Amino acid sequence: MLKSKYFQIGVFAVLIVLVQVSIMAAGKMPYLTQLTMTAYYSLVIIGLTMLTGYTGQISIGHAGFFAIGGYASAYLTTCDLTKTGGFLPLDLLKKSGIAVAGYDIYGADIISLHPWAACITAVVLAVIVAWMIGKPVLKLKGHYLAMATLGFGTIIYKIVLGSQSLGAADGISDIPAFNLIPGVLTVTGNSDFRIQNYYIAWGLVLLGMLMLLNLINSRVGRAMRSIHGAEDAADSTGVDTAKLKVNVFILSAVFAAVGGVFLTHFNGGIGPSEASIMKSVRYVAIVAIGGMANLWGALFMGVVLNFLSLRGYFGTYDDAVFGAILILIMLFAPDGLLRRELFSRIWLKASSIFSGTGKQK
Repeated sequence: MLKSKYFQIGVFAVLIVLVQVSIMAAGKMPYLTQLTMTAYYSLVIIGLTMLTGYTGQISIGHAGFFAIGGYASAYLTTCDLTKTGGFLPLDLLKKSGIAVAGYDIYGADIISLHPWAACITAVVLAVIVAWMIGKPVLKLKGHYLAMATLGFGTIIYKIVLGSQSLGAADGISDIPAFNLIPGVLTVTGNSDFRIQNYYIAWGLVLLGMLMLLNLINSRVGRAMRSIHGAEDAADSTGVDTAKLKVNVFILSAVFAAVGGVFLTHFNGGIGPSEASIMKSVRYVAIVAIGGMANLWGALFMGVVLNFLSLRGYFGTYDDAVFGAILILIMLFAPDGLLRRELFSRIWLKASSIFSGTGKQK
């Protein structure tokens, strides 16, 4: 199993490189921008796959966690900490690197949080909100749970849309670049950094996939699958189903928040549309068509559909396309088109061919 898992990750890494080389050879460099954005959206999708596919919990509010991550990081890296009235020890924060000098949209000097500090704060905020929401909400099942998470997503959307401090309908712009390693790795939308940002984004997805595959193949992963199969039976065998569901909910929220933070710094801005209900519906539709409990299937469909959407192939019918996909999948293929068993057979066959065990003697 371990060999198969690392083989999958290795093939995925090779594909990432091949795609970048092919795009450069074809002279389609702008495609890297859409693929980078697709990678950050993919973080939400694989996290949601764990929640929906492996514990059977339906969330139609994960765009809210994406927005929490993006807006929190955007606000903290653009607000002026000098206006806190001496509440914060700015000198100490500047010396420690937590706060940095910068400029607002009018060119005035400000002191704001370093993107790393803002990122960590944003993720912690997402964890706290997910815990507060997950504890009561995950006691619900079926359409009641879906309605509750829909309500959460609606609240987040209305908050970011109506808050002047968050830019209201205009959102937050002029967000600084995220220097992951000063002078080495920078998350920015500058075209000179296209290739670097492509690998940063897909490196995050690669790391996320490795972590989730390890989780799936662990004792905790087996407990998650037991909840999805028969929650009452799992509970009777000693699995703390309530705690595990909340933990997976928090994990999926962290993936969404990280995607929101990085995409916000890559785009240099964020708007209320990132918290819209249709964004959440889009994520659920992609997970559904990817095969529910199939990380690779959800990732593949996420890449294809998000890339086509970002390239504008669906035009003004973008939201309608994802809504229709969700309806059709629920009606005709509730287990998804790309089931996990199909991918498992493909990987096993490919592994046997490359290792030589599949050759006839």
